[in-house]
Amino acid sequence: MNFSVDRRALVKTGLLGLGALSMPGTAAILTAQGFTHGVASGEPSQNSVLLWTRYAAANDTRLRAELARDINFTHIVGGGDVTARGETDHTAKITIGDLPANSWLYYRFVAPDGSMSRIGRTRTLPQGDVSRFGIGLFSCSNMGFGWFNAYGHAAKRNDIDLMIHVGDYFYEYNPGKYPDPSQAVPGRILQPDHETVTLADYRLRYAAYRLDEDLQALHAAFPMIARWDDHESANDSWKGGAENHQPDSEGGWSVRKAAAERAYREWLPVSDRPWDSYQIGTLATIFLPETRLTARTQQVDLASALKGKSDIQAALTRFRDTVWLDPSHRLMGADQEKWLFDGLAQSKKSGTQWQILAQQVVMGPLSAPSALTDWLPADAPAYVRQRAMVGLAAAKAGLPFNFDSWDGYPVDRNRLYEAALGADADLIVLAGDSHNAWGNNLLHGTDRVGVEFAGHSVTSPGYEAYFQAVSPTRTAKALIETNPGLAFCDTSRRGYVSLDVKPDAVDGTWHFMSTIREHNLALDTSKNMRVRPGVRMLEEI
Repeated sequence: MNFSVDRRALVKTGLLGLGALSMPGTAAILTAQGFTHGVASGEPSQNSVLLWTRYAAANDTRLRAELARDINFTHIVGGGDVTARGETDHTAKITIGDLPANSWLYYRFVAPDGSMSRIGRTRTLPQGDVSRFGIGLFSCSNMGFGWFNAYGHAAKRNDIDLMIHVGDYFYEYNPGKYPDPSQAVPGRILQPDHETVTLADYRLRYAAYRLDEDLQALHAAFPMIARWDDHESANDSWKGGAENHQPDSEGGWSVRKAAAERAYREWLPVSDRPWDSYQIGTLATIFLPETRLTARTQQVDLASALKGKSDIQAALTRFRDTVWLDPSHRLMGADQEKWLFDGLAQSKKSGTQWQILAQQVVMGPLSAPSALTDWLPADAPAYVRQRAMVGLAAAKAGLPFNFDSWDGYPVDRNRLYEAALGADADLIVLAGDSHNAWGNNLLHGTDRVGVEFAGHSVTSPGYEAYFQAVSPTRTAKALIETNPGLAFCDTSRRGYVSLDVKPDAVDGTWHFMSTIREHNLALDTSKNMRVRPGVRMLEEI
């Protein structure tokens, strides 16, 4: 559904308000009062939506939420009271029901003193037959690496209905680590000034990110469904720990994980449900699983398996046939698998055309090309060169490059493929995490399972950061030649993905921003690919 309004009216009524606070740093975040971080909406259904805001005050504050058909709020269709509590970092969330289906609505919050939040726009989901539905896909937004121009560009569009964020909404590192000082973009102020470990740390990091004007604009303009990946807690996290968590100095993982999950649910317009689905009439079912903290077992470690081994090929074969293919190595767990597999079957049985799996990590297999080690610059760090050499050796043994993705959990992936085939699903997989753009044809032996639109990052660097001496075209060519299911990739540019979902086709577009080093919402270029019902293969448009 297209939607447009007069821009001057939006400015006048607050939908395009100032957004960010004027004082930089922690002082601004901690001393600001009133509506400090705009508004957001999420968890839409056919007759309800969740609304979010933050109102800072000395005491808990009762707010009034209002939803209207018009930007002047002359036709109120719903509302309710909600309290911004200090115990939830002064955030407030309320789900408003009994709303008209398939409707764009405006919303705002009103404080006891009569002050108002900026105005947001949201929508309920359609029911029955649906001719089209637009989706925006985002992941991996690291403030230090640049401006969130992808958010700002998408916020101005009139052909998207729902935004999906599949993780790495922020990064937990201390300033100066990732990016390092030579990579950091001036003016991107990060708080706190150390790694996020405690509940207070995670809250302050969200508060810093949510001051970004483009992120505020995106949240104000569209409903969003979202799920964390690893960096909302710590790098390469799993249910029992993380690569970037040191228990001796940072305490127990369960405490840190609980703090990360709590802050996420406080600061984003999300429910407390660990996984969920959203019905777009008869057009599509969107499944939003959790692949990181609920049931994921620890990532396998190929480097450790090879350490001290004289016969590398024999060690690789042993690792492949035992550790990598161990059926106890899980990504989603039995309960979530049953929910998803049953949901795929029920969606197709009910007559829904598309089954869209919006999840966190890349599903299509990826092996390292033989030229990988030749691409590294002479001054590449030792750990990068070692990782590349291990990846090349792994590829020769039929092993993947990245064990943190679905590639590290092949038994689980095969079960998912078999469930999708058994349901005769028209499966569309969405992913983030890798920072690079991938278009995958998902194959199970000779069977076509579905396709994957894996999104590139908003700002986080991709392979171009490691293979600086190799052209992106050459990199893409080698990757596609090495991986039979890979139809498209781009490893050098940042942006987002949009999907145009119709009964007879899904068109996916990777949008590449002209820059992230300065605040500029211009696009460089885009890449379009299409999948048709029953075909389960990407085609050029």
